[in-house]
Amino acid sequence: MGLLSLLIFLPLLAVALTLVLPNRINGTFKYIALGTTLLQLILAGFLYANYQPSTAAFNDVAAYQYVEHLPWIRMDLGSLGKLEIDYFLGVDGFSLPLLLLSSLVMLMAVGASWNVEKSRKGYFSLLMLLNTAVMGIFCALDFFLFYVFYEVMLLPLYFLIGIWGGARREYAAIKFFIYTLFGSVFMLLIIVGLYFSVQNPRTGAHTFNMLYMMNPANYVDGAFFGFLDNVNEVFGISARMIGFIVLFIAFAIKVPIVPLHTWLPDAHVEAPTPISIILAGILLKIGGYGIIRICLGIFPDAAADANWWLGLIGIVSILYGAFNALAQTDLKRLIAYSSVSHMGFVLLGIASMTAEGISGAVFQMLSHGFLSAALFFLVGVLYDRVHDRYIYNFRGLATLMPKYTAYVAIAFFASLGLPGFSAFIGEAFVIIGTFNAESMATGIPRWMAIFGSLGILLSAAYFLWTLQRMFFGQTRLRGGEEWAVSLKDLSIREQIILFPTLALALILGIMPALVFSVLNNSVLSLLNLINPYL
Repeated sequence: MGLLSLLIFLPLLAVALTLVLPNRINGTFKYIALGTTLLQLILAGFLYANYQPSTAAFNDVAAYQYVEHLPWIRMDLGSLGKLEIDYFLGVDGFSLPLLLLSSLVMLMAVGASWNVEKSRKGYFSLLMLLNTAVMGIFCALDFFLFYVFYEVMLLPLYFLIGIWGGARREYAAIKFFIYTLFGSVFMLLIIVGLYFSVQNPRTGAHTFNMLYMMNPANYVDGAFFGFLDNVNEVFGISARMIGFIVLFIAFAIKVPIVPLHTWLPDAHVEAPTPISIILAGILLKIGGYGIIRICLGIFPDAAADANWWLGLIGIVSILYGAFNALAQTDLKRLIAYSSVSHMGFVLLGIASMTAEGISGAVFQMLSHGFLSAALFFLVGVLYDRVHDRYIYNFRGLATLMPKYTAYVAIAFFASLGLPGFSAFIGEAFVIIGTFNAESMATGIPRWMAIFGSLGILLSAAYFLWTLQRMFFGQTRLRGGEEWAVSLKDLSIREQIILFPTLALALILGIMPALVFSVLNNSVLSLLNLINPYL
């Protein structure tokens, strides 16, 4: 078994062990999950430390490392040719940092699940199944395999929200499920269309291999998704543009972008704290990763034609999410809308089609991943103590919880893009890339960079206003003395969970080369794929 397979399927061993053990020792289940996620983090760190960036083309297998390529399903379909589905794994500068992020966030989620009492066996089994699906998504290079992991991820999230969530958990779970399934169903149609459009040049069989889908030479003459010299149209729109739009919508639901974002606030508010951590820290990044790896990689011509619209959608998401965050009175909902705003920078950076913009977008995904996980954990700390998140029910918390206040302040300043923290690097590179896009003739005007900058200003407004309202001034609590007794400061366990995320925000803010050195060659390879169509 290769290292990537070990990383993916280690949680399944934890699921099997958890299901075999009797319920009377249910206190052991969390230790199994903790050990599994800790091993994953160590393994992901080892892969990251030993990664050697490649200058090979984006659609060349030489650009990927730790590759595992085995035949999986082979079938003769007669006149339709031969079915070829492979177990094909590999990572590059885009996927490896996200694997490391996912390992860290999953470890945080297990730590946040320490006090779960309800049906522990089912809870930790579903959490580990979700872990497997997430890791598989970032490693898969066969589109069918990618889709399997993508769909497997949906089931445990549905139950984790629907069973362990808040008062309106069923509504939130169903809304999340329907939104995601809507995108997935149409994604499957595009996958099938691509399958019949692409051939393996060695065997002549149709294939789901993503790298072959990125190479114009592998498209069958007369194929539905033919390249520029072989364009089919549907209602006057090229088939390749339709394929790009459908896949973009499927991944944009996950990002999420406006107006496909409405599942997010409900899911975050009703989900238990560990699942909110996973939703913000990992699930949203799957959307951004899918746009880069699949939408841009397989449809570079359509992406080049649509990038102005992608930039506009990114700007709308940045401003809409920020203004909604300003209006919130529920702390968890405020952070959920801030995620919509911050992930808008990811889309704007991708749309710029510049090295700075795409690098900044990936860096922003990483930064937002662990910072949003920390923010949702901090909200969960408050909710666990008094079961309330209403901003105006708290004032002067700095007197009662000085350590908690310090962690919240650092997380807020890091998230709003203060220089010296990771979010500043991501947002600054996105703005630089967007500003430079006009001179590089990618079709993105400079006013988009200016409007994107307003999102940074608005994020400072809602974070600092929240800090002032809740933590400073004379202490005033809706629950009175009873709340004052319950609002104990952070425990050692909680500080151990939080400290690495905030330390990482500072380290990457000072030494962004830790990410850019791994990322740079992959960005340039992707741009080499796109540039001929700009």
